[in-house]
Amino acid sequence: MSLKIILIMLALSGVGGIVLGYVLRVLIGLAQRGSLELEIKQKMLQAKEQAAKIIADAEFRAEVVETESLVPIEEREEKISAREERVASREEFLDEKENEVRAREQEAKRAKEVAEQLSAARAKELSKVANLSEEKARDELFSEIERAYEESILLRIQKLEAHGRERLEDKAKNILTSVVHRLGSAVNADVMSLGVMLPSEEVKGKIIGKDGRNIKAFEHATGVQVIIDDVPDKITLSSFDPLRRAVAKISLDKLIADGRIQPAKIEEIVEKTKAELGEIIKQKGDEAAYETGVIGLDPKLIALLGRLHFRTSYGQNVLQHSIEMAHIAGMLASELGADPTIARTGALLHDIGKAVDHEVQGTHVEIGRRILEKFGLDKRVIQAMQSHHEEFPYETPESIVVQVADSISGGRPGARRDTVDRYLERLGDLERLAGTFPGVEKVYAIAAGREIRVFVNPGKVTDLAMHTMARDIAKRIQEELKYPGEIKVNIIRENRVVEFAR
Repeated sequence: MSLKIILIMLALSGVGGIVLGYVLRVLIGLAQRGSLELEIKQKMLQAKEQAAKIIADAEFRAEVVETESLVPIEEREEKISAREERVASREEFLDEKENEVRAREQEAKRAKEVAEQLSAARAKELSKVANLSEEKARDELFSEIERAYEESILLRIQKLEAHGRERLEDKAKNILTSVVHRLGSAVNADVMSLGVMLPSEEVKGKIIGKDGRNIKAFEHATGVQVIIDDVPDKITLSSFDPLRRAVAKISLDKLIADGRIQPAKIEEIVEKTKAELGEIIKQKGDEAAYETGVIGLDPKLIALLGRLHFRTSYGQNVLQHSIEMAHIAGMLASELGADPTIARTGALLHDIGKAVDHEVQGTHVEIGRRILEKFGLDKRVIQAMQSHHEEFPYETPESIVVQVADSISGGRPGARRDTVDRYLERLGDLERLAGTFPGVEKVYAIAAGREIRVFVNPGKVTDLAMHTMARDIAKRIQEELKYPGEIKVNIIRENRVVEFAR
């Protein structure tokens, strides 16, 4: 019982403590609120007092500024008025001066008119006295001066001409020297033989064959002379025709690599090499065009250009000569203000007619003109190439440039050999003369022109006719050609029978 009472008392005392604490909290909050409101009111009063002071100060300063700004405005107005007065006075002064200038201009104009009238009158009086017009009087004066100073004038003209000629010659020499030095390519005149290295001495026996039949078949198929001397591991292929030499060398290299050297294989390899030579010719043409910077040429024209690799002129390779000319012409054209592209193209193609001059009638220049016209080349290129031998007039600066480039390339010491070219012409004449007889299939000039081999068709030429043909050929050579020593005419008639076992 006493425990319950104690618990109840404790509960009541706890509740009373809580109530008392809440009441105290409320009282404290009210007290704090009142103090905050009082503080806020005090700060508002202070702010209003400060605002009133700031406004009063600003109004005072505004009045001062306004008062001070009125003084400069008055001064400015005074200065402006003074300037306007000075401007007005200057304008009056300028007007007066302008009137004076106009008056003086009028006086000068009147004076000029009077002077012209007096001069005209004087000229009329002089004409009446001398019975001469103004033009005649001037001509008489000039004639008198020319008669009096004729010798001096002629000497002066000659001196100017000589000085100008010397300057032009010096300039031309400097340009040509610069071009030749910038090119500086070596010149190698083509020879008429090629050396072929052999892997061993035993190969020589295979090339000769039994009773020499392999070497005879090779010479028959290629048209070159095979020279086997005492030089170890080497044989020489001799022919004046560079195309034949190339075919022979390539074919022999293939035969040596294959190892099977016999007449049938020789003919097969030679025929394949001749077919492949077209690719070599195209490659040479492409290389020449690329090296000289001449682009856009027709592939067929490129092939004709490549054929010049197997042509020579006085011992100088024609394609190398054309490439060299293209470089020289391009540099000359740049120095002289001509078109370098036209000059290079005309120089590169200037001897294109030599690629087919043995097949087409006419000079190589005329043939070249027709070729370039057929392929639709620029007219300026044709004009540039056609004058390099002065067969056609110089129509453009580029035509002169090409002719000069041709002279530079061909005229350098060692570039050409006249005796070699005459020798090659003689060999070509020998082959052409023998080829005119009926029944002749192939003609090869060998042994430096001391022998000519004529292969005839056995179905058209009999053994008896061979003797007659040999005499006729020798007789025509004696009558129509000039040559040192003697020439051996060797006619070969070969019967071949082929049959297949099936």
